[in-house]
Amino acid sequence: MGKIISVVNQKGGVGKTTTAVNLASAVGIHGKKVLLCDLDPQGNSTSAFGISKTDNAASSYEVLIGRADAASAVITSRFKNVDVMPTNMQLAGAEVELITLPSREARLKTALFAVKDKYDYIFIDCPPSLSIITVNALVASDSFLVPIQCEYFALEGLSQLMSTVRQIKRLYNKYIELEGVLLTMFDGRLNLTRQVVGEIKKYFGKDLYSTVIPRAVRLSEAPSYGMPIQYYDGRSKGAVAYDDLAKEFLKRNRGNTR
Repeated sequence: MGKIISVVNQKGGVGKTTTAVNLASAVGIHGKKVLLCDLDPQGNSTSAFGISKTDNAASSYEVLIGRADAASAVITSRFKNVDVMPTNMQLAGAEVELITLPSREARLKTALFAVKDKYDYIFIDCPPSLSIITVNALVASDSFLVPIQCEYFALEGLSQLMSTVRQIKRLYNKYIELEGVLLTMFDGRLNLTRQVVGEIKKYFGKDLYSTVIPRAVRLSEAPSYGMPIQYYDGRSKGAVAYDDLAKEFLKRNRGNTR
């Protein structure tokens, strides 16, 4: 069975989708079979793999509300070892529809169970909110990865996320664990960055990845070309950073196999 990891932070603009896309791509390049499930209604993970948000027979929206099974919504990307479950703007309305559906918190878990054994890793790109969609992702997941921007308000709201995870652990998914915390938009020249890193290290200790993701123009450009950074500019510092992250991630998960 593959391992399911939610990439989550309710604070927007922290590099969540960038991490979901480029970590999934890098892990695929390292020979693991990967599924990226786009659960953010903005659909940026879908676009970042060059997949249309409008031309798909099914999406994560149809999967969540029960109109399609997971296998029918999965698209084989043109990038090594990576499949994508795309999304579209209809997912934004799923919040209301899920309220009346049975087992509303566990619908994604049930759907992904049918395809879980086809992959080494399933990454879920969550919306920037602690919504019922995010709850579905966390209930379905074995672990969660938290990207944190190196800025003054980095830890703001994080206690709410951890509190939500504790509730989910108590009520729905006792096995979920913290996969790790990743520093993004890192600029070591700034005193503020060093102060933030110090605070996060005190808070998370060994759960903090040693790899950091730098501020990088090429990382911002790559999605507009429908490519993960490794394929857009494999020599860029962003590509190198996500390759290092993939190696660290796989080392932590050594022994995880289908």
